[in-house]
Amino acid sequence: MPTLQEKIIEKIRTEGPVSFETFMEMALYYPGLGYYAKEETRIGKAGDFYTSPHLHPLFGAMLGRQMEEMWEVLQRPERFRIVEMGAGMGYLAADMLDSLRDREIFRHIDYSIVELNPAMRERQQALLEGSGADIRWFSDLKGVGEVTGCFLSNELLDAFPVRIVEQAEELLEIFVAVKDGAFVEVGRPARENVIEYCREFAPHLPRGYRTEVNLRIREWLQEISACLRSGFLLTVDYGYTAEEYYSEDRSRGTLLCYYRHQINEDPYRHVGEQDMTAHVNFSSLTSWGNEQGIATAGYCPQGSYLVALGIDELLRVKYGETPDPFEIAKVKGLIFPQGMGESHQVMVQYRGTVIPSLRGFSLRNQVKRL
Repeated sequence: MPTLQEKIIEKIRTEGPVSFETFMEMALYYPGLGYYAKEETRIGKAGDFYTSPHLHPLFGAMLGRQMEEMWEVLQRPERFRIVEMGAGMGYLAADMLDSLRDREIFRHIDYSIVELNPAMRERQQALLEGSGADIRWFSDLKGVGEVTGCFLSNELLDAFPVRIVEQAEELLEIFVAVKDGAFVEVGRPARENVIEYCREFAPHLPRGYRTEVNLRIREWLQEISACLRSGFLLTVDYGYTAEEYYSEDRSRGTLLCYYRHQINEDPYRHVGEQDMTAHVNFSSLTSWGNEQGIATAGYCPQGSYLVALGIDELLRVKYGETPDPFEIAKVKGLIFPQGMGESHQVMVQYRGTVIPSLRGFSLRNQVKRL
């Protein structure tokens, strides 16, 4: 059976150079062979990276607290839908639902998970079998239907395939070709939608500047908008405002690869065996969300958000006044700058009449920076 690298090479030889976006999509999502589409995909200590839910269950409990506040804002609908997109191993859902089990909201929750990998879905189903909640699975957003509640994602957007651009005499888009059996890059004049993106978010790129353009986020927001009747979109990911993202000191972009917990900057090795990510331009979420009538209610670093939401309160409830130092250390990883506290951002967008003030942004709401 041909390897994924061989399949990509054959596509290039047959059709000509492909955009980096196409290369990244095949490397991550090609059925049965892409990094996120394989049966053996692993996340956590056994995999190539870990996320906040792997660090401590209090992360899920805090988002459970956020769901409860959102339910109240929406005036306690009888059916409060939570749609988690890209649920990984299912730990976030398990921790959220476990934290809400004895709360009034629990019997009103309709939980949906959007997951394209059948093997990952089986792991999620096994983990969540005893949750006591009504949980359904969908392969894409089109089947989700009408939602009053919250769309939720944690470290999803950073894995969307991106285009790579480089500023020369004109703006070039990077394509991937094959030479002597190896992948090589070629630059082509950027297409109009890429040029429009850069006009809005990165208008002054100096010569030699190389970075990413994520247009998939716009399509994703359009799909969510088609489903969201009223409620929220909560996004947790690592990223920046456009000004930070396209600053002079980030002239080589943010694309990184993760292979067995080691970071590298070469997307053309370990094809299908390593994760590839690029940081999120949160300014694009605000701009494109506004186009869809979904306004930004809050934006701040994860650490500030969790502290404002009361993670210290839940820590005492769960572990008493003198928590185990090991548990404290893991929680610090969620909120301190040297952990995920500053690298990861939290954004909440809202479709409704009056934009609510949410507790998680009471200490530090940076919407105006977007």
